[in-house]
Amino acid sequence: VEGIQAWRVEQKLVCIYIHSPCVFQDAHNSSVLNDDVLGAFLHGTHVAGLSRPVEIQFWHDMVLDVSNATCVFWQPGAGAGSTGNWSREGCETTHRKGTVICHCDHLTYFAVLLLPADTLAPAQLASLTYISTIGCSLSAAATLCTLLLCCFFSTSFPPHSCRHWLRDKTTRIHMHLLTALFLLNCSFLLSTLLATSTEGLCWVTAAMLHAGLLCALAWMAAEAFHLFLLVIKVYNVYIQHYVLKLCLFAWGLPMLAVVAVLVFKRDTYGYHIISSSEGYSNMTMCWLTSLPAHYATLCYAGLILLFNTLVLGRVVMILQRIQRQKGQARKDWVTVLGLTCLLGTTWGLAFFSFGVFLVPQLYLFTILNSLQGLFVCLWYITVHRRSKLGSISNTSR
Repeated sequence: VEGIQAWRVEQKLVCIYIHSPCVFQDAHNSSVLNDDVLGAFLHGTHVAGLSRPVEIQFWHDMVLDVSNATCVFWQPGAGAGSTGNWSREGCETTHRKGTVICHCDHLTYFAVLLLPADTLAPAQLASLTYISTIGCSLSAAATLCTLLLCCFFSTSFPPHSCRHWLRDKTTRIHMHLLTALFLLNCSFLLSTLLATSTEGLCWVTAAMLHAGLLCALAWMAAEAFHLFLLVIKVYNVYIQHYVLKLCLFAWGLPMLAVVAVLVFKRDTYGYHIISSSEGYSNMTMCWLTSLPAHYATLCYAGLILLFNTLVLGRVVMILQRIQRQKGQARKDWVTVLGLTCLLGTTWGLAFFSFGVFLVPQLYLFTILNSLQGLFVCLWYITVHRRSKLGSISNTSR
C-alpha cells in the first residue's frame, strides 16, 4: 500500500500510517481527512476500554465545518454487505486551528471522517424510524380494514346496490389507491425487518417496495386525472374501458419496470445503509442501491406530483368561486385537505431535503406520508357516509 510507515515503541506498541484513498472504503465511499489513516496496536493484544484515552492528532490546511469533521475508527464487517464501516463510538473530537485531536479509549485504525452537511444525529434517525414504523402500521391496518369493509358492503347490499357500487368509477379508483398504499406500507415494514436476511430475499423485498411506491404514485396520478375529468372538464367526456386503462397505467407500467430491472440489472436492489453523524451506520433497509435508479424514481415522482399539484390548484380555484356563491368555506377546505392526501401532494416535501429545511422536512414528510393511508381511509369513510346520508335524506323527502 502506498505511503505506509511502521515503527515500534518499547518493542510492543505498533503504529501504522497509511496515506491512500483506496484503503478502508465503506459502502458509501466516504472520504477521510487528507486520505490519512493511523493505526495503533499492542503486539498480540486487543486494547479497549482505556481509562485514560489515547490522543491522536491529524494536521490539515483546510477550512473545516467542526460539526462535520469527526474522529472515527474502523469497525470491520459492521454493515450488511460490506467489509466494514467507520464508527465514532469511544472517540471524542476536539478542533484547534489546523489540527483535529482525537481522544479514543481503544487502539485500532483511526481517521477523521468528513461527513456531509445533511447527516442526521442518531436520536433523530431513531425517532424518524419509530414514527415511520408506527405510521405505516396504522396506515396498513386502516387500508386493509377499509378494503374488507367495502368488499363486505358490496356483497351485503341488494343486487342493484352492488351493481351501482361496481359501476361507481370513483369508488373503484379509491379502492385501487388504497390497495397500492397497503402494498407500499407492508413492503416498507418488511424492508427493514428483512434487511439482515439473505441477499436474494432482500432483492425481492426492495423490488416490492419500489413497485409499491411507483404504483401508489401512479394511482395518485389516476385520482388527479379522474378529478380533472369530474370537476374541470365536465362536458362530453367518455373513455371506453376507462378503469381498465387506468389499471394498465397504474399497475402494469410500474410492475413491468420493476420486473425488467430484476431481470436485467438485479444489483439495482439490495442493502441500503442510512447513516448518522455519530453511529454512522445506524439503519439498514432493502432499497435502491443505484444512483441512476434513485434519480429516475425522483423524476417520475416529480412529474406526477407536478401534475397533481396543478390539478389541485385548479380545483381550489373552482371551490373558491363556489364558496363566494354559497358561503360554504368550512366544507370546502375540509374537501381540499382530503384531496391533498388523496393526490399525495405531501410527497413533494422530499424535494426540500437540504440546508435548514432538512430536519423539519424529514419529520413532516415522515408523519404525513406514513399516515397517508389512514388519512385517505378517514376521508373516504367521511365522504361515503355523507353521501349515504344525503341519499337517505333525499329519499325521505
